[in-house]
Amino acid sequence: MARFTYSAKDQAGLARRGDIDAPSRRDAMRMLSSRGLQVSTITESVADNAKDKQPKKQTGKSTPTSTKPGFFDLKFSSSSDSTPRSNERLPFLESLFDLTSSGLSAGEAVRLLSLRIKEPRLKELCNGLWNRISEGAPLSRAMGDFPAVFDEATLNLIQAGEATGSLNDTVSRIIAHLTEQKELRRQLLTALAYPVFMVFVAFGVILFFLFFLLPRLQSLLDSLGGSMPVSTKILIGFSTFALHYGVFIILAGILFMASFWKWRATDAGRVATDGWMLNIPLIGPFSVSQTVLSFSQTLYVLLENGITASEALKMTERQISNRVHRAKFKEATARVLEGEALSMAIGRTKCFPDLVLDRLAVGENTGNIVPSLREIAKAYQKIISNQLSMFTSVIASAVLMGVFVFVGFIAFAIVSAVFQVSASFKM
Repeated sequence: MARFTYSAKDQAGLARRGDIDAPSRRDAMRMLSSRGLQVSTITESVADNAKDKQPKKQTGKSTPTSTKPGFFDLKFSSSSDSTPRSNERLPFLESLFDLTSSGLSAGEAVRLLSLRIKEPRLKELCNGLWNRISEGAPLSRAMGDFPAVFDEATLNLIQAGEATGSLNDTVSRIIAHLTEQKELRRQLLTALAYPVFMVFVAFGVILFFLFFLLPRLQSLLDSLGGSMPVSTKILIGFSTFALHYGVFIILAGILFMASFWKWRATDAGRVATDGWMLNIPLIGPFSVSQTVLSFSQTLYVLLENGITASEALKMTERQISNRVHRAKFKEATARVLEGEALSMAIGRTKCFPDLVLDRLAVGENTGNIVPSLREIAKAYQKIISNQLSMFTSVIASAVLMGVFVFVGFIAFAIVSAVFQVSASFKM
């Protein structure tokens, strides 16, 4: 007999937690269902069954087995490499949609995926889902046992699709929503790739001049004698300072950045830094656009799939990344639940552009709030793409300008030093 720890809801909707002894997980699920409990999660208690896993006492001669794990045990016993993560959510839903569109039920589709898929993490996810579905759990409840993969919004959408019999359409909308978010992240990384590359190139050029070219130039000028111009003295002094104290400056910078990111990981630090970002040119408008896009995308997908307005607003709140905007949106949600119009409540936050508020007001007045949100999302996808392009151009231009100015200053310092030394020889 094994012992299982479960959490469930009774017929009155009250939460229940406890332990149950059963031969298998499936038997435990059946016993709890017979008691009128709707199981949310059920896991085997490892500590209670440890004595069953201890080796039995052997008789006769036998080779003793070491209990200390060897190298290969340590390397391959860990299942962390195959643990499903959030990256598996979109591939799983796409594969599920392909099969259910062909006429298979969700359970049969998951079973087939658990047999066919070869990728370790995705296979682990499909196996886990099939184990729970085969025990009688619906797809949404099975997915709820993998919180690292499926967020609350996805679970609620799947549950609503199961209840309304439109699971396939719901999965299709979720896939479209996740694909749009993935494309936005790809655009952001692509936009940052070129400026980051230019920064590294510029840094390499500066290091080459400071640590390779200038020391040889200084030795040459010292051997020739004569006075050097001010620009050359500044350049050589900067090079000497970098050679002696550059390592300490870099270490101090790394320590500062590590401390800063650790502080930013706290709630107070995240709120403070998010507030600073809103006041930075280019970054501030981009943060506002991101908030509008997250709000409109998430809310229209939730409302379109039958989620109630109160639940949809609460889940949308958690999708807003900027903590300052999230706090203000939480206040707006509370006012909407008290009966205030969505456009008026959001207008009080001062976080949304006036045109967005006007579109929301029109949608509310005509009873077409979902199409209005969809149009806002499409418009802000284009706006964010344009902002990323402009951000890339500005950063790249600033980096190139800095490199050209520095290289020009180095060239001027070298040429002026050569001319001055040559003039001293003529005299």
